[in-house]
Parts: sequence; structure tokens; C-alpha cells
Amino acid sequence: MAKANVNPLVAPVVGCLTFVGECAMLLADAGRRIFRRPLEVAETFNQMAFVGVSSVPIVALTSMSSGAVIALYSAQLLVRYGASSLAGGTIALAVTRELAPVLAGIMVAARCGSAMSAQIGTMAVTEQVDALRSLNVHPTNYLVVPRLVAGITMLPVLALVGMYAGIGGGYLVAVKLGQVADGAFWSSVRQFTEPSDIWGGMIKTVVFGFIVAVVACQQGLRTKGGAVGVGKSTTNTVVITMVLVYVANYFLTAALFTK
Repeated sequence: MAKANVNPLVAPVVGCLTFVGECAMLLADAGRRIFRRPLEVAETFNQMAFVGVSSVPIVALTSMSSGAVIALYSAQLLVRYGASSLAGGTIALAVTRELAPVLAGIMVAARCGSAMSAQIGTMAVTEQVDALRSLNVHPTNYLVVPRLVAGITMLPVLALVGMYAGIGGGYLVAVKLGQVADGAFWSSVRQFTEPSDIWGGMIKTVVFGFIVAVVACQQGLRTKGGAVGVGKSTTNTVVITMVLVYVANYFLTAALFTK
């Protein structure tokens, strides 16, 4: 049967609704099967190592560089107006609330989300997903649940690593370049940064990890058309995930930090 033509003006709406529906169905199926045997413990730990341990260097490097850039601007400005004692708190708040969580989400989306989508997409176009069913292994148990668990559990750890690295980068620039006193920097960090800032940033990354895993699995499982389809799914995963991370970041910031 020929595929019905869709009005170009309506096609984006249909595509958006299809995407939301497929993600909702995938999530509902994963929720039903997350504690159902067989539990893919080995695959879950493999995905946790891939998402978490392997992503530490790139998250630490990007967070440290971003913290250093924030310090480069803010320290000079604060010293100019006689408020150098606020430099540490300014950098720490920016890193814990925004830079570290968002960079962790973006880096994992680019590095791990694309790889997840490509792997699952390749399995889909080569009929390996159907082979799993023939072996009485449900694809959701083997492919979706381990990646969902890995994304939700490891992103907060990466965010914490990014927080330490970002504040460390800011410290190196603000203090070691002689703009801010060492004691004043750390005193400002302790004065203006609260545990809720750290926990809030980590809560953000739970949502970001959820987004990365769900979108990657959804795009991978719906892949068609051979190698071209795999490439398209991988690109769609990165683009959609990054957009959703930034959109979700706004609403999470408004909910967690706006009083």
C-alpha cells in the first residue's frame, strides 16, 4: 500500500507527535520491564562504564575550560569595581548551577547518545533486533533498560566531576594569575554556594540522562534504509537531544533556583 501523502505544512506536527508517541510507548515498556527477568546486569554495567567512566576526561576538560573562561571575564570585572571577594562565589554558582550540568548533558549526548543510536540502528537494519526476539530476549530488556539506567545514574556523577573541574579551572585563572587572593576566593565559594546548588545541578542531569537515553533508543529502533538510515538516525539523535537538553534546562532552572 502506498504511503499517504502528508501536507508539508502539517508534516512537522505529525513528526513531532509521532516522536512523542514513540518515546512515550518506549518509556512505558521500559518501566514495565525494568525489574522483570531476565535482568541484563552485565550489559547495564557495560553501559554505565561507557557513559560514565569513559566520559570523565571530556566532561572534566570542557568544564575546566568553561570555568576558566568565566573567571577570565568575571574576575577582571569584579577587581575593576573593587568586588574581587565575590569572584569565587560567582564562578562556583555559574559552574554548579549551569555549566557543569549542561556540559555533562551535551558531551554525553554528542559522545554516547550518537553511539547508542548508531549501534541500535545498525542492529535494526541488519535484523539483529528481530533475532533477539527469536532468542526470547526482549529488545527493551537488552537494549533500552541498560542504557536508561546508565544515563540516569551516571550523568549526576559526571556533573559532580564537572563541578570540581570547573571551579578548579576558575581558581587557576582567578587566583594563580594574581587577580584574586586565595583566601578570598575560597571564602566566597563557601559563603555563596549552598548544598542545594550542587544537588540542583545534579538533579538536572538526571533529566538530561533520561533524555539522552530515550531519544537515542527511539531513534535507533526506528532506523530504516541501511547505512544512510543509520547516519540519519545518529544525526537526529544528537540534534534532538541537544535541543531538548537546553529547553529542559530552562524549565529545571526556573523550578529549582527561582524563588
